[in-house]
Amino acid sequence: MSAVKNVIKDNYNMMLLKDYLRKAIKDAGFSHAEISKTPTGTRVALHVTRPGIVIGRKGSGIRELTERLATDFGLKNPQISVVEIEKPDLSPSVMCNRMASHLERGTAFRRATMWTLKQIMESGAMGVQITISGKLRGDRSAFEKHTQGILPRAGHHAEVIVDEDIAHVKTAMGLIGIRIRIAIKEKLIPEFEMITEKPKKGKDKSEKKVDTEKKVDTEKKVDPTRAKSETEQINIEEEKMKTVDTMEEEEAKLK
Repeated sequence: MSAVKNVIKDNYNMMLLKDYLRKAIKDAGFSHAEISKTPTGTRVALHVTRPGIVIGRKGSGIRELTERLATDFGLKNPQISVVEIEKPDLSPSVMCNRMASHLERGTAFRRATMWTLKQIMESGAMGVQITISGKLRGDRSAFEKHTQGILPRAGHHAEVIVDEDIAHVKTAMGLIGIRIRIAIKEKLIPEFEMITEKPKKGKDKSEKKVDTEKKVDTEKKVDPTRAKSETEQINIEEEKMKTVDTMEEEEAKLK
């Protein structure tokens, strides 16, 4: 029985740690943490969208975070490493946090849902499903489920391809839960192939080389308009979100 209690206690501590990291490094776009024990201490890998915010000036952020993990959560000699997420729009936890921030600011839940669906699919996802539940409109709890693209629901493919995360947000109406499931093309099993368009015939080798060079140059370019923090990203999205048509607006146009 003591072994079971230890497992429950460890899982509970991990849940508290994750909740703390969500708030402490929210502006850095926290996704998840990988924790492993080593002979010299505890290794903590933080996956974020903006590593510079976590590290801080001359490593001050890392030092402060290390002290908090050691004192408040009892981690022995924590060694923190920061990993940058290459495609944040394909991370369910990042998108859950962003959508929760929009709802906290008073954005209509359907507008926030449609915007999040659009962002995920435009980033190259194979499919996405967003479930939002709680006090959405009145005193009664309700839920809505929105799906786009191809999303395996069960079996081995769903376990391999689909990533998901859950976030909760307190609004004036009450508590709202957000669950996002994303099917990622890069995790597709080798036996299967997603054919989006037929390859063009008669393409010369020199043309292929030029296309490859263009692709490399495009990947190397850094977007100057990229937000420096998650708060700035939310502000930018809030302005763009006003152009998204919700179901209520589409119904009003048809009347």
